[in-house]
Amino acid sequence: MANVAVIGAQWGDEGKGKVVDWLASRADIVVRFQGGHNAGHTLVVGEQTYKLSLLPSGLVRGKLGVIGNGVVVDPEALLAEIDRVRAQGLQVTPETLRIAENAILILPLHGALDRAREAARGEQKIGTTGRGIGPAYEDKVARRAIRVCDLAEPETLAEKLDDLLLHHNTLLKGLGADTFEKQALLDRLLELAPRVLPFAEPVWERLDEARRAGRRILFEGAQAVMLDVDHGTYPYVTSSNTVAATAAAGSGVGPAAVGFVLGIAKAYCTRVGAGPFPTELHDGVGTLLGDRGHEFGTVTGRRRRCGWFDAALVRQAVKVGGIQGLALTKLDVLDGLAELQVGVGYRIGGETFRRLPAGMRAQAAAEPIYETLEGWSGSTRGARSWADLPAQAIKYVRRIEELVEAPVTLLSTSPERDDTILVRDPFED
Repeated sequence: MANVAVIGAQWGDEGKGKVVDWLASRADIVVRFQGGHNAGHTLVVGEQTYKLSLLPSGLVRGKLGVIGNGVVVDPEALLAEIDRVRAQGLQVTPETLRIAENAILILPLHGALDRAREAARGEQKIGTTGRGIGPAYEDKVARRAIRVCDLAEPETLAEKLDDLLLHHNTLLKGLGADTFEKQALLDRLLELAPRVLPFAEPVWERLDEARRAGRRILFEGAQAVMLDVDHGTYPYVTSSNTVAATAAAGSGVGPAAVGFVLGIAKAYCTRVGAGPFPTELHDGVGTLLGDRGHEFGTVTGRRRRCGWFDAALVRQAVKVGGIQGLALTKLDVLDGLAELQVGVGYRIGGETFRRLPAGMRAQAAAEPIYETLEGWSGSTRGARSWADLPAQAIKYVRRIEELVEAPVTLLSTSPERDDTILVRDPFED
């Protein structure tokens, strides 16, 4: 039996939350391994809707949730999210949630710096959520970050704050933003410590024991491959590596433990914020996709940009992300469209490409090359077997498989967790 890593194959918001929730019924442990509370997963369970940002989706299934060392954790946001889902009836205790003791903390100064920088960029905004994720990762690689384990050592915490404030207050002052006082930050962290520390442990030990015992681990990624800080549409990306290889480093397991890599992609394409989007639609079809798909960011609340499925982009994500199978979501949004377009490449300055180049100007200039496919008149919504799908919908899925060079292993036909067609169980690979 394999473990499974779930990652986004586009620009995020592909419906990972539902897929992870659905797969969690087959798992024992669900692990978040990168990102912060800038990612959002919406889970619909009967009449209840859960909006999660930091908490692993498996908690909704009653599974053990683990926040790995690759995640940057805002303690205020974490505790607020715990309180919110507890009010909805979920059990979140140190028995159901564990946090890596070496995970990096996001402090209020990180968000302040994030927002001040974005404001200073003016029209060149990247589209950050302003929640401090980028500055926290910067502190991590600069070796001045405060970690979860530091909450247990007040003297260490005080010393580290001196170093942190020397750096951040200088930047904030230069940007014309308010600076921070050490004592206020120290007092607040020490106030939060008794609520956070009961969840902390060396999670790599727990995961190693689970692996040796043959327990199934589901690694839950945030954002998506095209937002990866190395492989995405830089600089319009997130501040961490989103590819499946990060599941190992971000949770403390060896690469062989990651198992089957499942990529999530919508049957069309969306993006939040700035950055290139070759197949974006600015017409009535784009509006229709947004309305039918309820395309608003879980975290930002912003309207998502919508466009046709970009097979060249997803093929690229398959290659660099190590994707072995695809979960295709929101097929029902395309119901009733007489004609569908699929991006199969790009035209840039007279040349054609099957990949999106790395350069900023080249990405911005990329024009899609489309292949036209026939739509379908029947409904796919709620389908739970291939027999429930119109013939042209099946042809659409099969053509996507050919273009992205990866099989579709799951097909989601509505937000409801059971409206899913399972082609191949990733845990049985």
